Amino acid sequence: MLTYLVRRLIGAVVMLLLVTLVTFGIFFGLPKLAGQTTDQIARAYVGRAADPVAVEATKERLGLDEPIIVQYATYVKTIAAGADYDAGPVTDHCPAPCLGYSYRSSSPVLDTLLDRAPATASLAVGAAILWLAGGIATGIVSALRRGSLWDRTAMIMALSGVSLPIYFTGLVSMALFSYTVKIFPGGGSYRPFTDDPVTWFQALVLPWVTLAFLYAAMYARLTRAGMLETMNEDYIRTARAKGLRERTVVTKHALRATLTPIITVLGLDLGLLLGGAVLTENTFSIPGLGQLALTSVKSGDLPMVLGVTLITSAAIVGLNLIVDVLYAVIDPRVRLT
Repeated sequence: MLTYLVRRLIGAVVMLLLVTLVTFGIFFGLPKLAGQTTDQIARAYVGRAADPVAVEATKERLGLDEPIIVQYATYVKTIAAGADYDAGPVTDHCPAPCLGYSYRSSSPVLDTLLDRAPATASLAVGAAILWLAGGIATGIVSALRRGSLWDRTAMIMALSGVSLPIYFTGLVSMALFSYTVKIFPGGGSYRPFTDDPVTWFQALVLPWVTLAFLYAAMYARLTRAGMLETMNEDYIRTARAKGLRERTVVTKHALRATLTPIITVLGLDLGLLLGGAVLTENTFSIPGLGQLALTSVKSGDLPMVLGVTLITSAAIVGLNLIVDVLYAVIDPRVRLT
């Protein structure tokens, strides 16, 4: 197990380096390949009406005249060892892991990400609990009652959930339950859990349900398909022939084998959501990583975009490592190699 974890951690570091390299090249290398000069790139950060002195200072601060590989090496070194930033009369030290400073707010990127992360984590984890419970339960019942009215209704609802976009279901839910019935607060009412737990919960109920409706539909279809296939296996017939109760056959034998692909998809979905649920956060005005990523892209705040990308990649890689380890726990036939 230890050897496997060390090997996977090394692979995770390499993967994160490749992600940062590609992202860094897209934002810093492609503009030059498209014909933009360093003056034009710098002017995009300081404004069109900036004087030449400000443009030159920005070029020097960002190292735009250096080769792209040198800029990338400096960025990776900054993450690993920290860096000192000249802020005029004083020098700010950014300790490792240092993701730099925002071009727009001049605030540390890591501090901003850590400030936004709890909102995104609250949204992702709460929605995941709902869609796992609802999706798996619906899929099991549909498989056991194949062809029944429940099965057909559940699959129609699942198809609707997969087909309807987040911004549509989110706006409809707010129109019904926030502005018509007025059960839950509207967008922009989010408060951190430490400040007001009641408002935190009320503001996240609709986003949770909206996300869960989309993902539960997919998990219900996946669970149903897996259960239908597993229930026809020889070891299921053997378990029934031994006189085991149907509940034991379903939960201990059939469902356990069905959970393997579900956990795989969960690792990817939850990792993406932890990196920022862009549509949901913007629909409900939740100040999370997704909303931060969108505003950073619009404003050209490249250090912030790179920081969100790195956080998203780390979440996906970390959760997939956990998923690989859980395989051996759920299915004894799986071995870590």
